[in-house]
Amino acid sequence: MAMIDEPLYPIAVLIDELKNDDIQLRLNSIRRLSTIARALGEERTRKELIPFLSENNDDDDEVLLAMAEELGVFIPYVGGLEYANVLLPPLETLCTVEETCVRDKAVESLCRIGSQMREQDVVEHFIPLVKRLAAGEWFTARVSSCGLFHVAYPSAPEALKTELRTIYRQLCQDDMPMVRRSAATNLGKFAATVEAAHLKSEIMSIFEELTQDDQDSVRLLAVEGCGALGKLLEPQDCVAHILPVIVNFSQDKSWRVRYMVANQLYELCEAVGPEPTRSDVVPAYVRLLRDNEAEVRIAAAGKVTKICRILNPELAIQHILPCVKELSSDSSQHVRSALATVIMGMAPILGKDATIEQLLPIFLSLLKDEFPDVRLNIISKLDQVNQVIGIDLLSQSLLPAIVELAEDRHWRVRLAIIEYIPLLASQLGVGFFDDKLGALCMQWLKDKVYSIRDAAANNVKRLAEEFGPDWAMQHIVPQVLEMINNPHYLYRMTILQAISLLAPVMGSEITCSQLLPVVINASKDRVPNIKFNVAKVLQSLIPIVDQSVVEKSIRPCLVELSEDPDVDVRFFATQALQSKDQVMMSG
Repeated sequence: MAMIDEPLYPIAVLIDELKNDDIQLRLNSIRRLSTIARALGEERTRKELIPFLSENNDDDDEVLLAMAEELGVFIPYVGGLEYANVLLPPLETLCTVEETCVRDKAVESLCRIGSQMREQDVVEHFIPLVKRLAAGEWFTARVSSCGLFHVAYPSAPEALKTELRTIYRQLCQDDMPMVRRSAATNLGKFAATVEAAHLKSEIMSIFEELTQDDQDSVRLLAVEGCGALGKLLEPQDCVAHILPVIVNFSQDKSWRVRYMVANQLYELCEAVGPEPTRSDVVPAYVRLLRDNEAEVRIAAAGKVTKICRILNPELAIQHILPCVKELSSDSSQHVRSALATVIMGMAPILGKDATIEQLLPIFLSLLKDEFPDVRLNIISKLDQVNQVIGIDLLSQSLLPAIVELAEDRHWRVRLAIIEYIPLLASQLGVGFFDDKLGALCMQWLKDKVYSIRDAAANNVKRLAEEFGPDWAMQHIVPQVLEMINNPHYLYRMTILQAISLLAPVMGSEITCSQLLPVVINASKDRVPNIKFNVAKVLQSLIPIVDQSVVEKSIRPCLVELSEDPDVDVRFFATQALQSKDQVMMSG
């Protein structure tokens, strides 16, 4: 009897759990849908499970979202592509719910299923679904339908294609702004599937209507589609239809629309080609760089290097540079920060002379900005300038500012400088480095902030790799080892970390003669944290030094630490001894 009832069991449990008051139980059963479907088999899944889900009127968005997601990958469980259409009804219902994220997920799942369905099934089942949603009484259905046209359209016969284009136009003129917004958002995807002849006539007129919408949120999304539409059109059509719209939008009364224009402008420049960019886009772009809304200036400033790349250097110097100078002293720190992120990229475009004359003063003023993020963004891109103007000039003009920043009160700025030091060192060479930056590297090992000390220890290792063990032995190791006597235990810990990082770079001989004695000595420290860090360092040194040294120096020290009163010291010492035995055995 139990055997006969077995197949009924999963659906019964599912039904019970889906009706349970506990949302977690309902969620769990939805997330196990694929397991239940496998247990039921394809036919019963089609005939019992899917109809049950279609009728399930759970009102919790989380459960509905999980269901919309699960159904998107359900084709194999209902018997493959020929039965894919049975999944459409429950998803169609989910497309009409109030919660946006559920509708979006249902649309995503429908697109996934529709794009796999056979052509005749799309015509028989998918396109009628799109038409039903588009004619839905409640706006949520119409909003969802907009996201499905690009899947339905390619499979439709000619007459249906015309009907779908007409329906889409109606959605773009819907009374509800939410529907028009959705239509504007999906226009680019739909346009990509429409034939070229209809693209120019119908889609472009739909686009023009959307750009004149009285709701700024609709116009905003129409702008967002400009780049995608521009790529579908020939450059001359793009100049005729899209360029005027964008130029017009750069003066839109809503700052959100202007912000969108600033974001999309580069894609449009690519679509229209260099000539129209120079004559029409540059004035619009200059307007955006001088916009009275900081958000618009931020978006425009972030694109300055990309736009300059399309223009020739003369135009960039003539039109864009004056705006860049203004932006470098903008009242909004976020505008200056956005500019600092990209301005270094202008150096290769403008060439050496213009960079020295025009850009260097701007770099310097941004390096001295009161806002740490601005300084940070400049520092992290210095190598781009170095390639253009050479290290001599860079070091004369920018290095004093870098030294100043190395002692910046904001630790993140100090951190950025440290991370940049090895690159600077390789560019400046040993001689210059020793003079100007060597002392700083030691100073950071005693910083108040742990992240700085940690980065400084890594920095010491990277410098040793860059300039070699001999240089490190002269310039780094003595100063580092001297600091092991610092009265503060946190600084002593940093030195132990630096030693463990330096040892692999310095090699066995220097490790045995210089580094190991310092570590062994530190094992007699009165602070337990130092002692267990000694155990960790000794463990890392075992593979580097000879076996005789391990037996003679490291092992006795670890044995002594393994009998320490402190439990953590004993633990790490014992761990190190065990790893020593493993190394010896494998060796």
